[in-house]
Amino acid sequence: MEIKTRLMRFRAPIFIAEFLLFFCMRTLGGVWAHAAIPQTDSGYYISFDKTRIYFEVHGDGQPVLLLHGFMGNGSSWKHTELYRKLLDQGYQVILIDLRGNGKSDHPHQEQAYARDAESRDILGLMDFLKIKRYDLIGYSRGSIIAARVLRNDPRVNKAVIGGMGAAFTDTAWKLPKALYESLIHAPAPDFEGMKNYVRKQNLDSVSLAYMQKQQPFTAAEDLKKIKQPVLLIRGDADSTNGSAKALQALIPHSVYVNVPGDHNGASATKAFADRVLEFLKS
Repeated sequence: MEIKTRLMRFRAPIFIAEFLLFFCMRTLGGVWAHAAIPQTDSGYYISFDKTRIYFEVHGDGQPVLLLHGFMGNGSSWKHTELYRKLLDQGYQVILIDLRGNGKSDHPHQEQAYARDAESRDILGLMDFLKIKRYDLIGYSRGSIIAARVLRNDPRVNKAVIGGMGAAFTDTAWKLPKALYESLIHAPAPDFEGMKNYVRKQNLDSVSLAYMQKQQPFTAAEDLKKIKQPVLLIRGDADSTNGSAKALQALIPHSVYVNVPGDHNGASATKAFADRVLEFLKS
C-alpha cells in the first residue's frame, strides 16, 4: 500500500535496437525477497537530484532489472524474446527509462549525467521498490551502466552483460567523444545515419550527447573485484565495442557465449533469451 500510494503521487501525463556503433554509431537460500506490488505497475521515482525516473514492474516473482541501450528506453525490451520468456517463466521484470531517455526527465545540464548518475538512479529505484536481491541484464550501453551497478550494489545476484567488449574499460576510447561531438555539432559525415534516426524518432539529441560525454568507465581493477557470476553474451556477427574475450579475462566469475546475430539483432532472438535464462537458473 505504501509503494502504491507513492506511485500515485509521482505518476505523470516506454530497447529499440541500437544502431551498430561503428555505423551510426527462486531462490537465494530459499526465497527471493521482492517488492509487494501489483503484478503490473508503473510510475515515477524521484532520484537523488530530483530527476524523475520512469519505471514499470511486470509480474510477481524473482526480480530482474533490464537496462536498455543507447537511443532506447525500457519498453524497447518488450519486443524481445527475453522479455516474454522472463514473464512466462515467473520472473518479475523491472523496466527503467534511464535519465535522458523515454518518459524519464531529460536534463540539459552536462553534470546531470556525471558522477555515476545513472547507476545512482538504479540503486535509488531498488531502494524505492524495497528490493533486497535482484538479477541484472544490460545490453550495449546498458551493459556499461550494468558494470557500474555491479561494482556499487551488493544486492545484484547475477548479471548479464550483452553486446559489449572491453572498450569501456579504456578512458581513451574515442567513440563516446565522437558521438558527443556528432550530436552537438554539425556536420558529422561518419554519423549521419545516427543523426537522421535521432531526428526521425524525435529523440533528445542534447541529452544523448551529454550521456555520451559523461559516459562512465569501469577500470580493469574494479572489474577484477566483481564477485557475482556474470554472463557475457554477444552476437557472432557483432564486432563493436572491443573484445568480449578480453572483457571476460577481467571479470573473475564470468562466462562468455556467442549467439547468432549482429549488434542490432542478437538481443531480440530466441537463442539470446534461452542462454540468458539458462544462466539465471544455473
